Amino acid sequence: MGDKAQAHPGAAGRAVAADHPASIRNVVLVGPSGSGKTTLVEALALTAGAVNRAGRVEDGGSLSDYDEIEHRQQRSVQLSLVPVEWNGIKINLLDTPGYADFVGELRAGLRAADAALFVVSASDGVNGSTRMVWEECAAVGMPRAIVVTHLEAARADFEEMTRVCAEAFGADDPDAVLPLYLPLYGPRSSDGHAPVTGLAGLLTQKLFDYSTGERKESEPGKEQLPWLEEARNRLIEGIISESEDELLMDRYLGGEQIDVKTLVGDLERAVARGTFFPVLAAAPAVDGARQGIGTVELLELITGGFPTPLEREMPAVTTIDGKPRALKPCDPGGPLVAEVVKTSSDPYVGRISLVRVFSGTLRPDQTVHVSGHGLTDRGHEDHDVDERVGALTMPFGKQQRPVPHAVAGDLACVAKLNRAETGDTLSAKDDPLLMEPWQMPEPLLPLAIRAHSKPDEDKLSQGLARLVAEDPTMRLEQNQDTHQVVLWCLGEAHADVALERLRSRYGVQVDVVPHRVALRETFAQRSTGRGRHVKQSGGHGQYAICEIEVEPLPGGSGIEFVDKVVGGAVPRQYIPSVEKGIRAQAAKGVAAGHPLTDVRVTLLDGKAHSVDSSDAAFQTAGALALREAAADVRIHLLEPVAEVTVLVGDDYVGPVMSDLSGRRGRLLGTEQVGNGRTLVRAEVPEIEIDRYAIDLRSLSHGTARFDRRYVRHEPMPPQVAERVRQQEREAS
Repeated sequence: MGDKAQAHPGAAGRAVAADHPASIRNVVLVGPSGSGKTTLVEALALTAGAVNRAGRVEDGGSLSDYDEIEHRQQRSVQLSLVPVEWNGIKINLLDTPGYADFVGELRAGLRAADAALFVVSASDGVNGSTRMVWEECAAVGMPRAIVVTHLEAARADFEEMTRVCAEAFGADDPDAVLPLYLPLYGPRSSDGHAPVTGLAGLLTQKLFDYSTGERKESEPGKEQLPWLEEARNRLIEGIISESEDELLMDRYLGGEQIDVKTLVGDLERAVARGTFFPVLAAAPAVDGARQGIGTVELLELITGGFPTPLEREMPAVTTIDGKPRALKPCDPGGPLVAEVVKTSSDPYVGRISLVRVFSGTLRPDQTVHVSGHGLTDRGHEDHDVDERVGALTMPFGKQQRPVPHAVAGDLACVAKLNRAETGDTLSAKDDPLLMEPWQMPEPLLPLAIRAHSKPDEDKLSQGLARLVAEDPTMRLEQNQDTHQVVLWCLGEAHADVALERLRSRYGVQVDVVPHRVALRETFAQRSTGRGRHVKQSGGHGQYAICEIEVEPLPGGSGIEFVDKVVGGAVPRQYIPSVEKGIRAQAAKGVAAGHPLTDVRVTLLDGKAHSVDSSDAAFQTAGALALREAAADVRIHLLEPVAEVTVLVGDDYVGPVMSDLSGRRGRLLGTEQVGNGRTLVRAEVPEIEIDRYAIDLRSLSHGTARFDRRYVRHEPMPPQVAERVRQQEREAS
């Protein structure tokens, strides 16, 4: 955390390449939507000299041309990379969406980075959504610094926001969340608001004044020393408590002045361990100055206090057949292991893969092995192919600037990896390896679609394949029971973006239709049926008669076929034909067109003809017998039931339980999981939780999450069954 304030000369207008992991910092900006992450990225790029004015890149490009930033007035939905250079260190800034619907992009950013800037707004405070994002970072042990933005807003209070963050994020140790700098304020306006004009460094005991449009360094005055000294002492104590030197606290309490270099070293190690979270301030530039308030300090923290890729533990690596492979972390000369953390499509270049290199060095025109990620249940492929790497580039506005290589620890964009998808591993073709994937969130909101027209129908399959290749949080389902194409998404905004990408990127117009759950039918009681298929039309006729008995079975039994024919009434060679016909009819349904299940069908008797009987005739007779057995008996409509597990804050347990009960749910119990959270378990009919991903977010103010697991089919209440049948009649 030194006091340098120089961008690397000539940084603007050229791609930045690194030759060693020690000169790389991968930093992801995370935080709730509206906290100011994208604005902060632009300010950091401006300060580092990567752009020559806010939002504008030299050579005519614009930072607002990144996918995420060009949707600033709509939704920020994608992970985006902005590389800059500061003090000879390459910084890969990864900007993530703040919406809960795009947590997959957030997790990809956490996978690609080695440290995080956790951005919170002084005007919005810390809410449930903010805590959820913090927990995502904590789950992967990500080192973090907290950046407080929007200090220019009325009633914004940095000191109060720091206290709130300490309470929210420092539950185990509030002194692990402390400011490194305190804002300096200008004269108050008529409404009582005092603008931020600079910062006071607590460790360095220097003032940095931005009020003239340039960052000027000075010493604090006597009247400022008591104010700074109290905060400085608390910061020093917080850093020393994290020190590996057990005698340092005794020396400090004994009155010894601890050297600033020692404190900075302990601070850096504590941040890298993820046990100390320094708080910094960021505010807009004064009078159009090049440097926003706090951006120099942030860049200094990143380059001097954040861990290098060498300090990151490498994810587990195996051979293709699953044998563990031990590799030296982040070795540019080691075996190639890289991972696709994002896949996107460019209308001119084609598919572009954002890749994090964990071992070895990736070079242009290199042939690599692509290993799949096992998400076949989401409509993705398992890959095990060789592909030739195209150009390696770094994004710069709309442009992609070539780079000669990407060493271990670096990020790069790779063109024309046509088979690689997000989460895939790239390795040497003669030493194929597979990296353990990061955990993908489960999509729980179904979106049933159909092609708008015949031309759209021809393009739909390819468009959907490309869509899910880009986004592993999306699951594509071709439902064999309902014959619907279903995109499973993380939320409403995620679904809207999917539809827009289909339309704008892939030229496919689709219609959204009501999603149907996979219902079943079963017999309510025992019944009998006789199937008679006798026809004579010249030559060989058709002759088959069979008599069956149908009785209900317990749930989950499926279709059971029993042969009780005696005396050869149905020749042995035709008994399998009867069973085949019965099962075919059961698959079509016997009442409302839903598959029949949980019954035992017993073949009791029948007749055959020595000439006219055939396999086809007895198949038809079996189907007719089952339909007749169903004609005079009550048929139950069965609905799927899911076990739903909701993780919710204690304040919302009551409303969540009441809501589940209102959805015909059976509560199974609750369990305290700590940190003010409760796990609620219930069994709920799936037809009642079609839009639960949206409803739960609204009910809990974005603080709850849930999982669902199919349990069984069970009879639907008569009044609900009648309503469903009426809806199906209207739809047809």
